[in-house]
Amino acid sequence: MTNTTLAQSYLLKATKRLKVLELLEREEAYSDVVQEAQELVELALKGILRQIGIEPPKLHDVGGLLLEFQDRLPLEVAREAAALAGISKWLRKEREFAFYGDIDFIPTEEYTAQDAARAIRDARFVVQMARLVIPAPTQ
Repeated sequence: MTNTTLAQSYLLKATKRLKVLELLEREEAYSDVVQEAQELVELALKGILRQIGIEPPKLHDVGGLLLEFQDRLPLEVAREAAALAGISKWLRKEREFAFYGDIDFIPTEEYTAQDAARAIRDARFVVQMARLVIPAPTQ
């Protein structure tokens, strides 16, 4: 049995979802890549916040809190706080459109391979940064 914290659990879930993004990309489900990337980025960032002692709010974009508390982050991650916040903001903005669309916005037609590639690249970066903050679970 492992002794896993909630922050570690969030990171584990985010890491597993990276694999899903690659499958969705191969299936050319670009809007789904964007939507799933948002969810995993949210989990990873909330894991970081939990690890540094901040209870994350029930919001989809917690990038502002990373900026506010970047002094609690390891230096390498603190340097990237603005980039992490920017990723969170972009994906949060796309979240509903990617999932639901709108009368004049059909997600399966609007999102492109480039959008999916950006979402995957950003999601990988966020998970990489989260791994620098959240320790692996102990066995």
